[in-house]
Amino acid sequence: MKPYQVLVVDDSAFMRKIISDLIENDANFQVAATASNGREAIEKVNELSPDLVTMDVEMPEMNGLEALKIIMAQRPLPVIMLSGINEEGMKETILALEWGAFDFIRKPSISNSQDIIAVGVSLREQMKEAMLARQQREARASAYKVPELPAAEAASAPQPVRGPAKQPPEAPKKAPELPRKLADKPKAKPELSPAPEMVKGKGSPGRTSPEGALPPGAAKGPARLPKPASDPSRNRSKEEAKPVQPDSRPAAAANLESSAAGGDRKPNNKGLRKLVAVGCSTGGPRALKAFLENIPADFPAPIVIVQHMPPNFTKSLAQRLNTFSPLEVAEAEQGMILRQGAAYIAPGGYHMRVVPAAGGQYAIDLTLEEARNGHRPSVDTLFESILPYTSLERHAVIMTGMGSDGARMMKSLYDSGVTSTFAESEETCVVYGMPRSAVELHCVRHVLPLQEIAPRLVQAVK
Repeated sequence: MKPYQVLVVDDSAFMRKIISDLIENDANFQVAATASNGREAIEKVNELSPDLVTMDVEMPEMNGLEALKIIMAQRPLPVIMLSGINEEGMKETILALEWGAFDFIRKPSISNSQDIIAVGVSLREQMKEAMLARQQREARASAYKVPELPAAEAASAPQPVRGPAKQPPEAPKKAPELPRKLADKPKAKPELSPAPEMVKGKGSPGRTSPEGALPPGAAKGPARLPKPASDPSRNRSKEEAKPVQPDSRPAAAANLESSAAGGDRKPNNKGLRKLVAVGCSTGGPRALKAFLENIPADFPAPIVIVQHMPPNFTKSLAQRLNTFSPLEVAEAEQGMILRQGAAYIAPGGYHMRVVPAAGGQYAIDLTLEEARNGHRPSVDTLFESILPYTSLERHAVIMTGMGSDGARMMKSLYDSGVTSTFAESEETCVVYGMPRSAVELHCVRHVLPLQEIAPRLVQAVK
C-alpha cells in the first residue's frame, strides 16, 4: 500500500526535522513536504493534496489557526495541531479543535528524548485514527450514494406520484442565550464552595497525592477539605477572572449564586435529585460546544464531564465553553458541591469522581490513581462513581472519541437501571470509537446525531 502523504508545518527547522522523523518511524506515512508558516502551508496543500497535515499553532506571517480556517474552507482534510503549553497557545488550540482540527498534541521538549518518543507515539496513533476515520466516512458516503441511471433508462423510468409538498420538520428550538453581561453591571463570577462534610466514597479512604501534585483545590496536610474562602476577589466577573495553574488554584471555588445576567441559579439545597455524566475524546471540544450551548440555564441537574485532554488545556476549554453555554461551565476543583445549572469538566491529569456530601448533596473528588483505559481522567472512572447512587435520577452520555473508554461502565449503569443512556451516532462523530463500543454492548437507549442529543436529554431530564 502506498504510504499516506503528510505535510509538516512549523516555523522551526529543528522541530520540522523532529516531527518528520517521528512520522516516518511508521512505514504507512511519508513526509511529502514541509512548510515554515501558514501561508506556505496553504500553497502546498493546494499543490500537493496531502492526506494529512501537522500544523504548528504559533507561527509568523500566518499562524496555524488562520491557515486551518482557510484549509478547512477550501480543501478539508485531517489537521493535527502542535501546541505549545503557554496560555495563548492553549487558547488557540481549543479554537482550532472547534474550527475543525482533527486533534492536537503538545510540542515535545527538545531537550528530553523520552518526551520526544512519547509525543511520537501519540502523534502516530492520532494519524492512524485520522486515516481510519476518513476511510469510514468515504465508505459511508459510498454506501449511501444512489447509482445514476443511463440517460435512456432514466427517461423511461416510472416517475413517482407527487402529492402536496411536505414541510420539513421543525428543527429543535435552541434555548435562548442569556446575556453574558449588562451595560453597567458585570455578571458576578459564580462562587463554588466545598462540601461541608464530604463522605469518602469508593476508593477514596487513605488516598494520598505526591508532593506538588495535589488535586486542584486540595490543601497539603491531613485529608480534610479547606474552609470556604472569604476573599472578595472570588466574586470577580468572568471577564476579569485570571487563569491559574493547576497546583496553585484556589482551595475551592464558591457556590453558584444569582447574577444580573442569569437570574437566581441556586438550587433547592434539600438535596440533589438528578445528575448527568458525559464522556468524550477526539472531536470532543466541538461536540461539547454544540451540546452545552443547547442546554438551558434552568436545567434541573448538574453535568459532570470527562474530556480526554492534557493538564492545563481543560482550563482553557472550560473558559471557552463558558462563553457559549447558558450554564456555568468550570474546570472541576476538589470538594466543589454539584449545583443545578452548572457543568464541571474534569481537569487534565486527574480522575474525577462524584461522592456524597452532607444534606443530600454531592461533591467532586479528584484523584491521582493510575490511568484507566490509557486515560486520566477516565470516563469509566466517572461513570463507575455514580453507579451506587440508585436514589439519583442518572443520565449517561458518550460522544465522539477513539477507543472504548466509558462503554464498560455505561453497560453497568444500564444494567443497574439508570434512567437513560445516550450515544452520538456515527454520522456526526469525528471518531466513532467510544460510542460504537457502547452501542455494541447494547447499553444505549438513544443513538442520535450530535445536534439532537441536547434537546432529547433536556426532554428526558425535565
